[in-house]
Amino acid sequence: MRWAFRDDTSTLVSDCSHEYDLAVIGSGPAGHRAAIQAAKLGKRVCVVERKEVVGGVAINTGTIPSKALREATLHLTGHMARQHMGDRYDAPGHSVKIEDLIYWCQQVIQAEVSVARSQLVRNRVDLINGTGRFLGPNELIAEHGSDSRTVTAEHFMIGTGTAPARPADIPFDDRYIVDADGILTLDRLPRTLTVVGGGVIGTEYASMMQALGVKVTLIEGRDKLLEFLDPEITEALQYHLRQSGMTLRLGEKVVNVALEDAPDNVHTSEGKLVVATLDSGKTIRSEVLLYCIGRQGQTSALGLEAVGLEADKRGRLVVNEHYQTEVAHIYAAGDVVGFPALASTSMEQGRIAAS
Repeated sequence: MRWAFRDDTSTLVSDCSHEYDLAVIGSGPAGHRAAIQAAKLGKRVCVVERKEVVGGVAINTGTIPSKALREATLHLTGHMARQHMGDRYDAPGHSVKIEDLIYWCQQVIQAEVSVARSQLVRNRVDLINGTGRFLGPNELIAEHGSDSRTVTAEHFMIGTGTAPARPADIPFDDRYIVDADGILTLDRLPRTLTVVGGGVIGTEYASMMQALGVKVTLIEGRDKLLEFLDPEITEALQYHLRQSGMTLRLGEKVVNVALEDAPDNVHTSEGKLVVATLDSGKTIRSEVLLYCIGRQGQTSALGLEAVGLEADKRGRLVVNEHYQTEVAHIYAAGDVVGFPALASTSMEQGRIAAS
């Protein structure tokens, strides 16, 4: 391979037959960091992103929105002031509206998207809008509506992340029965909420909604929440959640979810109730049900068969210590490779893969 200097940047780049040295699929923490790291090493880099905005799940539907919602909840409900002034402190005399929360979150999200995009542009990374799909070992197509563009590269990095698992037997409608992405698009605060799944995401949203005055029932199939934490921390958490008025149904599983008309004697905001039936035969009724059990790697549309790769049953890819897949010139990093699935570790994985 012959190497040459670019006239505009005076950085060393490879002179090969492919359009790019590295094509990154996905602009989340792993893809974003991999692209910038490779660009700083003098490589020709592009990022293929299926959405109109960069940042992936972390900025648009996951980490950043949930933490922004948490901060908005703490401030708008007076919980932040209570940390300094005690439980006798009364919050300002107005109820929190969903519009207030959405406005707060959107301001934070837009700022983070702007920062992520400017970092890519500043490092001369090409942004290509479209859904990436492999056509062959060194070729992929980015499809966006009726438009498409073919990209060739010497190396690829898959950073497509995950999406909430949506089992076929759960009748999601994104209004009454939602996943972790859908709850961020609700146009009203429900009076009652059932959360299925006591993992990090389920517990986080359950606690925030309870603080906002929503009556929450949290259902978890295990005997305790967040089993990976120290037992005394889990016990303290469960105690405080119950003290806040939340109902915890531990050691119980949901076997059926259905939407029905609310009885005449039950007042709801829209006349509908979601009914969750437990394996014990109990039924839990609420205005909205949030299903938070598991996430699925977003690899089904990548055309992995064209490059000889296969994802596991949860859509994840197997990599070695260098985040290299079974195909030597294709790497993967971030949530799509599984544990620990954190934004901070995904960034470092992307950097290592690019290096």
